[in-house]
Amino acid sequence: MAKTICKVLGVVLLLVGIVGFANDHLLNAHLTPPHNLVHIVSGVIALYFGFAGSLSGAKAFSLIFGIVYLALGILGLAIGVAPDHTWMVGPLHFGIVDHGIHLLVGVVFLAAGLFTKTS
Repeated sequence: MAKTICKVLGVVLLLVGIVGFANDHLLNAHLTPPHNLVHIVSGVIALYFGFAGSLSGAKAFSLIFGIVYLALGILGLAIGVAPDHTWMVGPLHFGIVDHGIHLLVGVVFLAAGLFTKTS
C-alpha cells in the first residue's frame, strides 16, 4: 500500500508543483515558487520510494511525511492568523485551503505507512 500511495501522491505533488508556477492560486491554495519547489522535491522523493525504493523505505517515508504534513495542517490551523488562518514560514505562505490539503495528504500518507506490512 505504501508504494502505491507514494506513486500516486508523488505524481500529484509533482504536478501541483509544476502547475503552481502557472497558476499560483490553484484550488485557492497559496502556491509561491518556493512552495512549488517543495512540492516538486516531495513528489520526486515520493516517486523514488514508490518505484525504486524498498517497501520498508516507502513505509518509513509515508510515516514521516504523514506526520510532517499533519503537523503542517494542525499548526497552521492552530497558529494561523485570521480570517484565513494564514501562517507564513519564511517564503512559504499557508492559508486555510493549504491546511486542509496538508491534513488530507498527511492522513493518506500516515495511513499508508501504518497499514503497510513489511514482513
